[in-house]
Amino acid sequence: MTTMFRYPVFPVLPGLDPTEIPEGLSRVRSIMAEPDYMDGDIDEIIKPKKLINPVKTSTNHQDLHRELLMNQKRGLAAQNKPELQKVMERRKREQVLKSQKEEQEAHKKRSDLEIELMKRRETLEQLELEQQKMEEEQENTPEFVKMKGNLRRTKQEVDSQERAT
Repeated sequence: MTTMFRYPVFPVLPGLDPTEIPEGLSRVRSIMAEPDYMDGDIDEIIKPKKLINPVKTSTNHQDLHRELLMNQKRGLAAQNKPELQKVMERRKREQVLKSQKEEQEAHKKRSDLEIELMKRRETLEQLELEQQKMEEEQENTPEFVKMKGNLRRTKQEVDSQERAT
């Protein structure tokens, strides 16, 4: 009877007497079993071969690879941007141009009333900005400057009231 393993697969029980163990079995348990075809049947076994990559064997791929290597040696490396990024940039450019054209067309089609309303809106926005700047300046000025201005105003009001009476 031939076994598949050189070493026993099952461990020897601790309570077993060493004289009861058959001659062919060892006391040490093997961690990995070795295959039985290692003994001498190597000629009959088909050895695996490395698979051929059809992409690398194609002449187009080889030519492209050769050209890329030559360009890299010369310093004429291809653009660093991937194709997807190029497409996205082109689409973005086209969208910007399209929106600019739409704005120009809309600007040409405005009536006199719309133009006048736009002018008034711009002037109101400018006035609001000026008021905000004034308020910010007043908030940023020190306390004593504010008090001095208040005193001047009250003094002028008192003087004007005395003149009126």
